[in-house]
Amino acid sequence: MSRQRRRDTAPELALRKVLHARGRRFRVDCLVPGLPRRRVDVLFTRAKVAVFVDGCFWHMCPEHSSLPASNSEWWASKLRMNQERDVQTTSRLEQLGWTVVRVWEHVSAEEAADCVDVALGFLRAQSSG
Repeated sequence: MSRQRRRDTAPELALRKVLHARGRRFRVDCLVPGLPRRRVDVLFTRAKVAVFVDGCFWHMCPEHSSLPASNSEWWASKLRMNQERDVQTTSRLEQLGWTVVRVWEHVSAEEAADCVDVALGFLRAQSSG
């Protein structure tokens, strides 16, 4: 696990590239206030928007998650704790007045950037109806 990238993963870099091309300026890999060892992947400080690019394995994507066959109890516990930590982090940021955007790593960078733009107020959310 020590060899797993904590930041600058391919999906993060792709999203940042699209956001930068759209003229968005942001901070990268910032601490979450009041929560030690928690970091935001992409942060828009003026708009108070925090963006997380969640890996399908580590955050148990409903479409792509799977448990390793060996030591499955340990992995199930580890991944469940990751999900609980995500909920706590989102809750903490929302309590502080931030908008939190979470996108899965399998979502295209363009689609993820559209979600960020909606949160930033550049695009209106598409209504279904």
